[in-house]
Amino acid sequence: MDKSDIRDFLRWHRNAALNAKRAGFDIVYIYAGHDMTLPAHFLSRRHNQRTDEYGGSLENRVRLLKELLLDTKEAVGDRCAVALRFSVDELAGPFGLSAEGEGRDVVEMLADLPDLWDVNLSPFGNDGQTSRFSDEGFQDSYISFVKQVTGKPVVGVGRYTSPDHMLSLISTGKLDLIGAARPSIADPYLPEKIRTGAFEDIRECIGCNICVASDKLSVPLRCTQNPTMGEEWRREWHPEIIQPKNTDHKVLVVGAGPAGLEAALWLGRRGYETILADKERNLGGRALTEASLPGLSAWRRVADWRVGQLRKNPNVLVLPENPVSASMVLETDCDLIAVATGARWRADGVGRTYSAPVEGLNRLPVFTPDDVMAGSSLGGRVLIFDDDHYYMAGVIGERLAAQGCSVSFVTPESLVSAFTLNTAEQPKIQKRLIELCEGVHVSHKLEKILSDGVVIACVFTGRKRFLLADAVVLVTSQVPNDSLYRELDAQLAVLNEGDGPQRRVVRIGDCYAPGTIAAAVYAGHLFARTLDNRLYDIPPFRRENVTLDWNQTLPEDLDVFNAFQSERMDMCS
Repeated sequence: MDKSDIRDFLRWHRNAALNAKRAGFDIVYIYAGHDMTLPAHFLSRRHNQRTDEYGGSLENRVRLLKELLLDTKEAVGDRCAVALRFSVDELAGPFGLSAEGEGRDVVEMLADLPDLWDVNLSPFGNDGQTSRFSDEGFQDSYISFVKQVTGKPVVGVGRYTSPDHMLSLISTGKLDLIGAARPSIADPYLPEKIRTGAFEDIRECIGCNICVASDKLSVPLRCTQNPTMGEEWRREWHPEIIQPKNTDHKVLVVGAGPAGLEAALWLGRRGYETILADKERNLGGRALTEASLPGLSAWRRVADWRVGQLRKNPNVLVLPENPVSASMVLETDCDLIAVATGARWRADGVGRTYSAPVEGLNRLPVFTPDDVMAGSSLGGRVLIFDDDHYYMAGVIGERLAAQGCSVSFVTPESLVSAFTLNTAEQPKIQKRLIELCEGVHVSHKLEKILSDGVVIACVFTGRKRFLLADAVVLVTSQVPNDSLYRELDAQLAVLNEGDGPQRRVVRIGDCYAPGTIAAAVYAGHLFARTLDNRLYDIPPFRRENVTLDWNQTLPEDLDVFNAFQSERMDMCS
């Protein structure tokens, strides 16, 4: 960038601030965080190699940011507050800003210039860490100094979910405001529930970052805890309110995993007489079993919150330790049965790579994640074949390594747990597996199993290698546990041929389509919302069509547009 580029940048930023002011915003942000904006890059010794007054010393490197602050404050006047989002530490050692070094120096140099400091870690992989790798408030030690060097309000983040922790930060003077993006996605009424003392009703964020993945994938926002997120306008779903029932169905939900719990909870809130039955004593299904794996303990909140809410609902009869058969279902007076019996991991290796079973399945002991979570005894040299590419194979590897197994990790992807690039945790997973495993073999598939090991092959060249192994864990794909559904479906097809009351059976969650816990919760919620909707198979989405009426355009908007067009013509000429 030359000086004219810098002048253009300042002018563009000023115009954006004026537009925000004209639109009625109360706060205008200047963004110098996450290692992804010009102000942040000018501050960084890694990026800023300039030799003029904008480079070299920290005083020079902070010059652009200071000019932005002064220019923006002048532009918006006292109509808007000007906030500065600043990453005080990049966790990059001597090559980056740190809370003990230049990060603190920047705050001291600009101390009272912004109206609000919004401080965090950088880049986003450090700021938006999952619960698998960080505890609540993991940024506290980095950002707590800011209040000591500025008299302006300070807001900080750190996946805050506990009201007690939030209160302690305020009462001890470390922060003035709590930033809670992910927790507010999980529960948009978080502040109100804290204000009224309804702590047990808070849907706490589990820190899985499926919301971050939605952003990375450019798809509608999803949340494991809050299935209404992203559907408030399109489907008119409210996170706390649901329409009353408009039929007299009596519903039996079989299976109290994420989908079954969610369906029963909201059916009860609609006023439907509902029975929820599960074969296990502790309700929660995969939310409980997966929470036992390394780093995933926070995921049990999916079960805990729903079980707690069900206890308050008189419309739902919960029957734990109650295995259900088709004959038992037919003996009830329920006319609508939702089968939410989950899914199981395949033991034959079929998945993304193979559409037929892997060769040699009977030559070595072969296990699945279900076996490992159930406590199966594995020892010696264990090879994990990950064709799932999300979190499961990685945490299975961690557990087995902690139990003393010598683990080899094989995946056809070029990275381990490749999908977790979208949840901002892949580098941490790869680092941990490299540290724990005997070997990590990316871009390789499991070719065949032998009596003393396995043959793996490069997915690009086909070159084969032999690895010693005493057991194999296949993490490839899942199949629905739908035998109960199929039996009921066949029997009801016969019974419904008569003139008597018609009964219906449906599958929901993993029993219908194995996926993420978030997808299972969403499926349960969708069923509860739409079971009496004739358009169940054709979701009545609202769609927005934007039109511009130039006759109603404000004069100042036309002036801005004409100036923009004139500038474009000058640039083209």
